[in-house]
Amino acid sequence: MIDVMKAFVLLLPTVLSLGCAATQETKSPVFTRDIAPIVFARCAACHRPGNAGPFPLLEYGDLKKRSKQILEVVESRRMPPWKPVEGHGDFAGERRMKPEELATLKAWVEQGCLEGDAKELPPAPKFPEGWVLGEPDLVVAMPEAFAVPAEGQDFLRGFVLPLGLTEDRYIRAIQFRPTNYKAVHHAILFLDPTRDSRRRDEADPEVGFPGKGMGLGALLGGPLTTWIPGDNPCFFPDGMGREMKKTSDLVMQIHFNPIGKVVEEKIQVGFWFTKETPRKLVASLPLYSTKIDLPAGEKDLQVRDRVVLPITVDAFGVAPHAHNLARECRIWAKDPEGREIPLLWIKDWDFAWQEQYRYKELIRLPAGTEINLMWTYDNTSGNPRNPTHPPVRVRHGMGSKDEMATAGLLVATSNPGDMLRLHFAVFSRQREK
Repeated sequence: MIDVMKAFVLLLPTVLSLGCAATQETKSPVFTRDIAPIVFARCAACHRPGNAGPFPLLEYGDLKKRSKQILEVVESRRMPPWKPVEGHGDFAGERRMKPEELATLKAWVEQGCLEGDAKELPPAPKFPEGWVLGEPDLVVAMPEAFAVPAEGQDFLRGFVLPLGLTEDRYIRAIQFRPTNYKAVHHAILFLDPTRDSRRRDEADPEVGFPGKGMGLGALLGGPLTTWIPGDNPCFFPDGMGREMKKTSDLVMQIHFNPIGKVVEEKIQVGFWFTKETPRKLVASLPLYSTKIDLPAGEKDLQVRDRVVLPITVDAFGVAPHAHNLARECRIWAKDPEGREIPLLWIKDWDFAWQEQYRYKELIRLPAGTEINLMWTYDNTSGNPRNPTHPPVRVRHGMGSKDEMATAGLLVATSNPGDMLRLHFAVFSRQREK
């Protein structure tokens, strides 16, 4: 027995050394086993051939040659682009990189970007091409292509697409498909049941019409959806649908970005409809202010709006919108008993990354609930996104160098009567403003 113990003592350093080596090997992250799953889940949707990312991130070599740059933008939280503050809305499709994922990426870069065993590499993600949700029930397209110039400032352009419906329908999902993802910065889609936008289009000899002001018709019909590169369509929650009157035109406000070559843009939009009348009707509750006056050289300038719900609704998403001087957006509700419900908080607003956020669960907001919107602006040289140097006074407007303060709260009502009451309240507010 003593001899056995002596042998164990003599071998103990070797055993411990081997154990430490095995542990060290296990902890050393490699691309195939540790990094590829993270990048495929968080980055590949945009960083793949033909999409919005400036370079692909699907293979080991793609990451190794840019490893320090990737780590820098991830540590600074510029990438993956996800702006909402945790705890202020629980959103589906969150792209925020988890702390343990960031730690793994950091260790991989610091330890020399090891490749690993090819057998451990998961399959590259497959993204649906074309119509993501299957063949749409209705596809509309621009009748003529619009030539996006190769050079110059970014700009807004409006387009009207007649829908040609013979009966009212209810929308389940929408997909926006540009010809060139890099040339389209973002898009906002509206319905216009009045023909007002069509008249604006006919009055302009070029394809489309100036997009800085969308007109009363689009405001009355209301926004349908927003789109930025990387967005994927999804169905409304079960039992919900957005009403589309047969007299409606689709109106698109497109923010174009010249990319160094002329792009012939011919956008398509697909619609999926419900098979039956939905139990709940979808609407966008607009919060906005046009009382924007931002003196040059000043910051921490606040613009607010509030609305009291005339009916009970279920909120399922939110879409904020502002321009380059905006720094912070906060949206919250206060129910009739005074309890505060956080809906969205973005502390580092970026004009390049504005999107529509969907909640994981419906948020019931009873009648009498107060919805609040607050935007904060910085019109100083210290704002890295200020487009004007030195700064100049900025007021409300649709151009990129103007400013806006809006948000659309996506809600569903329980019956057509409630929807009419909500529409009337929204229209009355807009008329007063």
